[in-house]
Amino acid sequence: MMDDERQEELEELAALLGHKFNDLELLATAMHHSSYVHEHADLNLESNERLEFLGDAVLELCVTEMLYQRFPAASEGRLSKARASMVNEHRLAAIARSLNLGGFLLLGRGEEIQSGSNKPSILADALEAVLAATYLDGGLEVTDAIITRLLGPYAEGAIAKAPQKDFKTRIQEFVQEELHVTPRYQLLETQGPDHDKTFRVALSIKSERVARGVGKSKKEAEQNAARRCLELIEKEGTDFLAK
Repeated sequence: MMDDERQEELEELAALLGHKFNDLELLATAMHHSSYVHEHADLNLESNERLEFLGDAVLELCVTEMLYQRFPAASEGRLSKARASMVNEHRLAAIARSLNLGGFLLLGRGEEIQSGSNKPSILADALEAVLAATYLDGGLEVTDAIITRLLGPYAEGAIAKAPQKDFKTRIQEFVQEELHVTPRYQLLETQGPDHDKTFRVALSIKSERVARGVGKSKKEAEQNAARRCLELIEKEGTDFLAK
C-alpha cells in the first residue's frame, strides 16, 4: 500500500498523462525499476518489466495504425522505417523526459548513483510500462489518444525522412495492392522543337484518367503524373480511385 506522499506524486504523473487512473497501483508498478525491487525484496513488489513488455506491443500497434491512417500512399517499407524512427530508444527517452518520468521512478541505490533516472534505456522502458498501465486501466482508445498526443507531432517528419521509391513504382505498388490493377500512362501531346520538347502524359486507373503530368521527357512527365496521383491520395483518400 502506497503512502499519501507517493499517491500524490503518482496522481501528478497521471495528470501529465491526461488520464485519471481507477487503479493507481498499475502506475505505481510502472515506476518500479528492477533494481529497486531487488533491493527491497521484503516489500514483495513487482518490477515494471512485464508492463514494459506489454507497453512495447501497445505502442507499436498505435503508432502503426497512426501512420497507416495518415499516409495512405506510403509503402509498407516506408511506413516501417517511419515507425522505427518514432519508437526508437532516443525518441521514447526524450518523451519520457518531457513527462519527467525520471523524477517518478524508483531506482536502486546503484542506479541512482549512476544517474539511472536519466539513462535512455531506463526512461524508454519506463514510458512503455506507463503506456501499458494506461492500457490496462483505461483501454486502447484512451492509450491511443495519449500516444497520438505524445508521438503524433513526429509522424510527418518520420515519413519525410524515410527512404522512398520513385513515384511510378510507389503508385504502381499501391494500386496493384489496393485495386489489383495496373496504372496506365498515355502520351497526350508533345510540344516544342526537337531540342526543347515538352511532354504531357495522363495516368489512368481502371480506364479513368486520375492525374496528368508534364515534363521535358516522357519519363519525367510520367513521374510527375504519378506524383500528382499520390498527392491526391494523401489529400482525398482512395475513394476516387475505386470509381
